[in-house]
Amino acid sequence: MYSDVSFSRVKQFPPLMWVLLLGSFFTRGSYFMVWPFLAVILYEKFALSATQVGLVLSNAAIISVFTSFIGSSLSDRIGRKTLMYLTGVLYIISFSLLAHVDSVKGYVVVMTLCAIATSLWRPLTAATIGDIIDDPQTRELAMQSLYFMVNAGCAVGPMAGVWLGLTGQQSSFYITAVAFALLLIMLHWGFRQQRLVRKIAADTTSDSAVNLRMTFKVLLADRLLQCLILANILCMFIYAQTDSSLIQYLTRAKAPQLLALISGIIFTNACVIITSQFVLLKLLASYPLTRRIQIGLLLLLLSQLWLALNPIELFWGWIGAIVVLSLGETILFPTMNVHIDRLAPDHLRGAYFGAASTYDFGFALAPLGGGIILDHWGGPALFTTAALLTLIVIYLYRILDRLPRPDFAHLAATKSDSES
Repeated sequence: MYSDVSFSRVKQFPPLMWVLLLGSFFTRGSYFMVWPFLAVILYEKFALSATQVGLVLSNAAIISVFTSFIGSSLSDRIGRKTLMYLTGVLYIISFSLLAHVDSVKGYVVVMTLCAIATSLWRPLTAATIGDIIDDPQTRELAMQSLYFMVNAGCAVGPMAGVWLGLTGQQSSFYITAVAFALLLIMLHWGFRQQRLVRKIAADTTSDSAVNLRMTFKVLLADRLLQCLILANILCMFIYAQTDSSLIQYLTRAKAPQLLALISGIIFTNACVIITSQFVLLKLLASYPLTRRIQIGLLLLLLSQLWLALNPIELFWGWIGAIVVLSLGETILFPTMNVHIDRLAPDHLRGAYFGAASTYDFGFALAPLGGGIILDHWGGPALFTTAALLTLIVIYLYRILDRLPRPDFAHLAATKSDSES
């Protein structure tokens, strides 16, 4: 099915969708105005090693992987609206506390709360879009638009922070708290306009439990899915190095114009995505999914080699490498979701997307793994390792079609028997 990018589709967005889009822009903008500089704060305030900073960040991220999956199921039981309000309150509390903590233990606890809030918010937003938009093509465009607005916020936030002189200051975490307080007010208006067209029945608890069991059954039975999950965990691990490890490397190597460079990297990443996303969507629409993924992986490999070889003082060299990486990200990330959607049988769609949430382990382990490599072998070794891992991902994708898959009809019958 081809993607339909048109204003007629955009006009079909309900009011709540526009609230989610604008809210994503402002909250992610304020989030990235301060969060990427957290590694700098931990290093300068507590003199933590790269491994210790990575451990702090990974601890929060690993916990968030589990809460993301659990939160998605919980929203079916208590309702999307209620859990979104609770998550927004958790955001406000955690970021307000982050502006005050003055110990490593305090940072660990509060950053974990922040990570939990973030991991809950993303699937809740996606699930709400599914609740309020029925047409598949309009829903796909809504998802693409949300990805666009998130990256637009990522682009504007860091640069606005530099211009306002807020980056690197602990008190600036209040900005994100205020942004979410405003979003909750907007959400209240949006839900009143929407009257949430779909409510999940209370008897879905047993179905959620079945889906959880089915997730593990599919993981064990589908060799293709196992290989795909491993490939994408590695892929996420590689990409996540630019979120924490690259910043740590530049900080410790005393790169010139550090704050401007960090903001420039984040801005470039988001700017490339928002300017190329819909262009690439149209250009590659006729390509098979595997071909699109191969193009994205080759760009990822090139970016890692560039980062490994770039001199520390070459400002625009870092920016150039991020441009290449961002083009690969723009192709790969949306295609991963489409790939899972096409692989999943209708009666196992929930189980497949539940299994796909394990991709986030790559993000979770990246700060710790990257920090260890930085401490022992340095930045060039880190990105050379990432390039080698990219070659492994390319190989795993090449052998996907040769791997056996289970008898889905039998699995469906087993599920029916368990429910009867």
